[in-house]
Amino acid sequence: MSDQPVLHVKGRVLVTPEDVRDELWVVGGRVSYDRPAGARDIRTVEGWALPGLVDAHCHVGLDAHGPVDAETAEKQALTDREAGTLLIRDAGSPSDTRWIDDRADLPKIIRAGRHIARTRRYIRNYAWEIEPDDLVAYVAQEARRGDGWVKLVGDWIDREVGDLSPCWPRGAIEAAIAEAHRLGARVTAHCFAENSLRDLVEAGIDCIEHATGLTEDLIPLFAERGVAIVPTLVNIATFPQLAAGGEGKFPAWSAHMRRLHERRYDTVRAAYDAGIPVFVGTDAGGSLPHGLVAAEVAELVTAGIPAVEALAATSWSARAWLGRPGLAEGAPADLVVYDRDPRADVGVLAAPRRVVLNGAVVE
Repeated sequence: MSDQPVLHVKGRVLVTPEDVRDELWVVGGRVSYDRPAGARDIRTVEGWALPGLVDAHCHVGLDAHGPVDAETAEKQALTDREAGTLLIRDAGSPSDTRWIDDRADLPKIIRAGRHIARTRRYIRNYAWEIEPDDLVAYVAQEARRGDGWVKLVGDWIDREVGDLSPCWPRGAIEAAIAEAHRLGARVTAHCFAENSLRDLVEAGIDCIEHATGLTEDLIPLFAERGVAIVPTLVNIATFPQLAAGGEGKFPAWSAHMRRLHERRYDTVRAAYDAGIPVFVGTDAGGSLPHGLVAAEVAELVTAGIPAVEALAATSWSARAWLGRPGLAEGAPADLVVYDRDPRADVGVLAAPRRVVLNGAVVE
């Protein structure tokens, strides 16, 4: 052990919001709270330490036009790492990014496979585009390919209607979600609109992405079923621009998108107040750049979520939800160090002092 490089993190270590310790040690890439005997090569990092941040809705290997090459995907992952995001739930990508798992210097990824959408009802080159009779088979396929998650497109613009509408009949999603659960996978769905949500939740879905259509009558159902939401407010901020672009052809859709945008903060705060689990996700990798995790936490605070709870939504609580450890004894040493207490000011998340991934300080 004495010949292994050792990292000493001192200052304030936020194991949880309440469990704050003076130091931790990193030995062999793992967290220890006991000083290693005989350690000689010691590097010290000082500040306020948090578990590596979580972006629970991110797309590595994807841009606005579809899959990207490995070099671009690497740059995306590095940008997230520099922002302190060390755990990503990749909420749908057509790219094979398994090679990232062999890179100790890149964030850890939990994949949801490729999006599953209705034919011609989603962004081109992103999803498997299928009809309801094939939904169970494709959900089973992506459940086996992913890391415990499957991603559906729950609603999208219907050009014949001229507005958002649900993509799947109730029976199809009930069977598909049941199959995913049988295979040990959780299911999430992209949903902007109001009228896609009840069927998905009553069918047993585990999470809703965006959830802009969450209304007062649906909130108790979400809370009762324990269905989480990932609001992606930095993405919802683009709704007015999207609405302006579609005004001439789809005026009803444009007006709907503006309404969803106008009440976005009220929607998120009402969900939080009702006890619905809320997690941080940026939706980076489509039309948005990577590295926006601090901005999304700030948006949750603007929505009225207490700072410590918004911080938990990208750290302690998010890691527990995804089944990954924080700064527990023996856990992989993935952590971010800041100059100030992030519980007091989440703005500090935008400027990490040090990022430590698998026990190595990222320079």
